[in-house]
Amino acid sequence: MRKMFAFVAVSAVLFAACASDNPTIGATGGTATGGTGATSPATAAECAAANEAAFFAPGVLTVGTDFGFMFPPWILKNDPTAGKGFEAALAYEVAARMGFETSQVEWVDVPFNKSYAPGEKDFDFDINNISVTEEREQAVDFSDGYYDLTQALVVLRGSPFENATTMAELQDAVYGAQIGTTSLDFINTVIAPTEQVKVYDTTGDAKAALRNGDVDGLVLDLPTAYYEANIGPQSDVQELVGQFPSAGEHLGMLFEEGDLLVGCVNLALAEMSADGTLEELQTKWLADYLAVPVIQ
Repeated sequence: MRKMFAFVAVSAVLFAACASDNPTIGATGGTATGGTGATSPATAAECAAANEAAFFAPGVLTVGTDFGFMFPPWILKNDPTAGKGFEAALAYEVAARMGFETSQVEWVDVPFNKSYAPGEKDFDFDINNISVTEEREQAVDFSDGYYDLTQALVVLRGSPFENATTMAELQDAVYGAQIGTTSLDFINTVIAPTEQVKVYDTTGDAKAALRNGDVDGLVLDLPTAYYEANIGPQSDVQELVGQFPSAGEHLGMLFEEGDLLVGCVNLALAEMSADGTLEELQTKWLADYLAVPVIQ
């Protein structure tokens, strides 16, 4: 019951601080809490210090991610501790702004579908290419958005859908996607194919289905799709058809519902947005995807 403990541990002054507005950079997220007196903390570090009792483990920032879903450009070489890849680098930057050294960041394995399930969490936040949705927000809290995301289509080279430029040309394809993902929702609600979508437990299973010819195409977030078609081990046989028009999707860090640290992370993201660090990280790790054609 660590979050209930954290809730009791902070003083009543913190509740007054909750009412103050704080900088945000996305469409979702909580309000920073903590501090002394009637004003909210001015920085992420001050917020983290004021909410010391809210952390999962004393003196440590515990970050969750799915160890079975660590793909470039989000995390490189299956090693988040190296800080390589957009989400790994972002997590360490947020940690630094909250006052943590690199050695004070501990990564824990959180399966993707488990991350947004109701209940207590064994992490401070989870960063795992998780799109913010109203359904997920019924059970967990999210930070402000740190990346606006579009979906994209990957097929095998030589596929009859390889040169499609419109969604009308893609109606008869058989699609595969991981259960519980926004990619699956996008296939069902936006593409609305005539054939039944094949649903898999993991994205790895869905990718294997494409390689084996069990599905015609995979819908993935654009950076992952780009990697699969241009850089990954199967890039010699896979083709990125294009990205779909934006549906307003964005990624956020995930927290246990009611977590007091949401506002601290939002302050860190706001600082990064204001000084250009967030844009620099996006450019460094994600810039290659901007020129991908849009499927109309």
